[in-house]
Amino acid sequence: MSKINRQEITDILDGYNKEDITIATLGSHSSLHMFHGAKAEGFKTAVVCEKGRETPYKRFGVCDEFIIVDKFSDIVNDEVQEQLKDLNSIVFPHGSFVAYAGLDNIETIFNVPMFGNRDILRWEAERDLERKMMLDAGIRIPKKITDPSKIDGTVMVKFPGARGGRGYFVATSTEEYHQKIETMMERKWIEEEDIKGVHIEEYVLGCNYCIHYFFSGLNDESELMGMDSRYESTIDGLTRVPAKDQLDLSVDPSYVITGNHPTVMRESLLTQVFDIGDQITDAAKGLVPPGFNGPFCMQTLVNDDLEVVVFEMSARSDGGTNTFMNGSPYSYLYHGEPLSMGRRMAREIKNGIKEDRLDDIIT
Repeated sequence: MSKINRQEITDILDGYNKEDITIATLGSHSSLHMFHGAKAEGFKTAVVCEKGRETPYKRFGVCDEFIIVDKFSDIVNDEVQEQLKDLNSIVFPHGSFVAYAGLDNIETIFNVPMFGNRDILRWEAERDLERKMMLDAGIRIPKKITDPSKIDGTVMVKFPGARGGRGYFVATSTEEYHQKIETMMERKWIEEEDIKGVHIEEYVLGCNYCIHYFFSGLNDESELMGMDSRYESTIDGLTRVPAKDQLDLSVDPSYVITGNHPTVMRESLLTQVFDIGDQITDAAKGLVPPGFNGPFCMQTLVNDDLEVVVFEMSARSDGGTNTFMNGSPYSYLYHGEPLSMGRRMAREIKNGIKEDRLDDIIT
């Protein structure tokens, strides 16, 4: 099936009433601040939500329209797409939207206008593409191990797609790698297909900082919006156990993200942070035009040489943006007001309408 033609989306957008735009997305992941920010900028909002999971959006009062579906993946169904287009919807993508709608569907059959560059979403999902972009950008990333038989030190093992850390593990030998693969399959956290796309990389010891940027296609500039770190189960629970007792637990630590907390980085490291944002956006323009457009996240570790090492990226709103629904120190410095990522996204849409440049930031 062929990819959605950009002109097709432009034609749909041309038929919209620009004075009556609705901001829409799946009711999950980082949608609360998207809806709240959209309403703060004067837009109507619509949530596509699984039956029984609409409570937060009603209780917080952030949604005007509710499209209730049997399962999240129904967002790509023709009738749901028609409902969205009837509302003059622009969809804000996030991790759950990508996971449930499916990359193939987003690229070929989901013809509702989306904020950002839908083509760049595959570059975060496929490790080889992600790695190519980072290498082209000249960013420091962990060394890749091409074959499990070549493991000769501590490595991090990851699998394709937006998984929230599910199934990730650390290994120190080929034998341990295979043993943990079996364990993850027994728990049904990974399947045979996942193993074909396994990514093994050098384990970088350092502090975790997930850096949230916003690239404005209207201003041609990347903005630093916030930072977070993650609560991961069971590894964070294991660290609360005294060292002398940890070996007796006989557990394989997992890295499933269960929550996020806001953080700031020491000021002397911010030059590296801005350089990373500029380098990756410059590389993306050449690799997958028009490159990043809107929110993206670089997930990093800072080692004791004060080197910021990027180990993963999100090419859309990352879950850690939930930590600054009323703004972060960085978004405040940038914009002079408490600004969430969702409101920044909505403001870009508003400015695109005002400048008659909506076509530049929608795909």
